Amino acid sequence: MIKRLRFSALNVGLGYVAVSLVVLTLFATPLLYAWHNTIEQSRTEVLQADAQNMANLFATRGPDALAAAVGTRVGGQLEDVENTIILFTDPALAKLAGNLPAWPREVPASAGVHAASIDVRNRVARVVLIHKVLPGGYHLLLGRDVSRFEKLETLFMSGLAGAACMVLVLGAAGGLLVRRTLLAKVHDINQAAAAIMQGDLAHRLPAYGGENELNTLVETQNRMLDQIEHLVDGIRNVSNAIAHDLRTPLAELRSRLEELSVTRPRPEQTFAEIDSAIADVDRVIGIFNALLRLAEIDSGTRRSGFIEVDAAAVAGEAAEFYQPVAELQGVALSFASSGPLLLAGDPLLLAQAVGNLIDNALKYAQQRGSIIVEASRRADAAVAISVSDDGPGIPDGEKQKVLERFYRGDASRSTPGVGLGLSLVAAVAKLHGGALELTDNHPGLRATLVLSSLR
Repeated sequence: MIKRLRFSALNVGLGYVAVSLVVLTLFATPLLYAWHNTIEQSRTEVLQADAQNMANLFATRGPDALAAAVGTRVGGQLEDVENTIILFTDPALAKLAGNLPAWPREVPASAGVHAASIDVRNRVARVVLIHKVLPGGYHLLLGRDVSRFEKLETLFMSGLAGAACMVLVLGAAGGLLVRRTLLAKVHDINQAAAAIMQGDLAHRLPAYGGENELNTLVETQNRMLDQIEHLVDGIRNVSNAIAHDLRTPLAELRSRLEELSVTRPRPEQTFAEIDSAIADVDRVIGIFNALLRLAEIDSGTRRSGFIEVDAAAVAGEAAEFYQPVAELQGVALSFASSGPLLLAGDPLLLAQAVGNLIDNALKYAQQRGSIIVEASRRADAAVAISVSDDGPGIPDGEKQKVLERFYRGDASRSTPGVGLGLSLVAAVAKLHGGALELTDNHPGLRATLVLSSLR
């Protein structure tokens, strides 16, 4: 079983050399093939034309005239016959004229084109021969010594070998340069990664100019590190917030229990303190329940239980549920909808999210103020559930911060809560493919739950 080559700078260089050699071979092979075909075809056509001329001479003037013409040619009277092979024989293959002493044993007696290695002037030569059988059984053998073309072929192959050597040298040099450059960049990345592993989460991988694959990878890794740093800071802040928010109810619980243990009050006062202790415990449990819900939403496990939900009906039921509370506070709570708004979602989470927005609005609405709950479909087909109040609102600089877990602005420090309500709403919106938008209501705040997980 052939193992796959591992990716490395050396393998990249070797691959570059191998591809270059393959390209050179693919370029040279057709040239060599065309060379052979062209030369051989031209040589054969010349020999056939020459043999046909001699056959015509034989037909018109007879064997003596052809013998005289052959004798003239081999005698060097008409052309250089250094590479010409010519033989004219009688029907018994006895020589009548020519520059061969006798009929070559390597050439068959049948007519046609033949290639053979024969003895020519005391040396073995590669030749191409045309054999014509003339009327009366006479034989004409006409050919060319092709050995002279071997020099050109040798020169071509030498040039090809030289080009291959240059490719090898340049490829090796290029491979070493690529390896050196790549290893230098990898070394920088390793150093940066080592610093990050040692706890410097603000450190980033070095960026390189230009658009290339390595720079794209570095940018992707740096964005990932930004997200990791954000998550780690979020966990750190959440941990600090949990410790801070749990310390107060636990300290109050311990103080009550210690006071009960020391003072041993009457049963009525004891039961009152127990009720207060239970409230402190419920507050702690409420914090943990909210965190567990957020963790469950963030994991996406609730998405598997999505069903078809009428978001308008969910918002209407939430508004109806908080109507008695609003009446006790003297706040006018109204609901408006453009009709059924069907989407795929979790009805319980959606109800809780809308309830959190209404509850948040009730905390900050003015005396004799108003809260408007609206459900509609946007132009982009997303469902929008908005809750508007006329309270103090949220400054622009804090609109994103209030979505962080346990964050509480200056206006909310005097109100009950731990700073998880809007975080849970934002998580529900994200689970449903949307977001929580906070805008000014002039006066007050307009919180819009955008849901894009439509069927």
